[in-house]
Amino acid sequence: MQWHQMTWPEIAEYARSESCAALLPIGATEQHGPHLGCGMDSEIADQLAKAAGDLTDIAVLPTLPYGCSIGHSKRWPGTIALQPKTLIDVVKEIGDWVAYSGIKRLFILNSHVSNFAPLRCALEMLRAEHDDLMVALINSATVSERVKARHFEDADDWHANEAETSLMMALAPEIVRPERLQDSDDPDRTENCVFSHPVNRTSLNGVTGKPSLATVEKGEELFTWMQQDLANKIEQGLKEQPPLPHSYHHPLSDSE
Repeated sequence: MQWHQMTWPEIAEYARSESCAALLPIGATEQHGPHLGCGMDSEIADQLAKAAGDLTDIAVLPTLPYGCSIGHSKRWPGTIALQPKTLIDVVKEIGDWVAYSGIKRLFILNSHVSNFAPLRCALEMLRAEHDDLMVALINSATVSERVKARHFEDADDWHANEAETSLMMALAPEIVRPERLQDSDDPDRTENCVFSHPVNRTSLNGVTGKPSLATVEKGEELFTWMQQDLANKIEQGLKEQPPLPHSYHHPLSDSE
């Protein structure tokens, strides 16, 4: 179910069901080296959310195509970044309106690593304000151990690497520049670093990893894992209830 295709009576009816939930995909618009288009993160968030939504029948919200990409610097054109506080506010307000529509479970699907901290802040704010809203934050690249292992195979501080390139070759080949693959590899320079450095000080071309190793077949296999493992996590969440029924807003009473 695509939220933007549903009418308000359909959303209201869905919100009355026992297992109603919404999935919010969040990507980014940022440089991905000389061989991938700037919309890679948003593409994976969008396609993965829709694929998982087909398997779980939850309402999929429109993908947010901008994220916290300020770490990519202004060295390479193409990045359109939000400040962390802006992303927090945007996602918090989206979550507010999801709750006002009667939805009790919100899954946030994040496909850009640096979005995690602001999204975690938004999660904290949402669950504090909406006592009956459960919020989960899921990173697409670490949704399961097998998916995580594939993403980290060629670099710990990976970006536009083999895994991401393979995914785009399988899902959105128009984003890939095959003629640039062999010259795009760049090593991970962050080993033993104490500080967290921006990408302009860790990469020569905006890449960390080995996109030259990417294939369509690897991308198809990885996406299948991601789709299945995300759907499994969502199904688990649809059955989950809070361990205790206590209200966030009401202090402990004498009777308790």
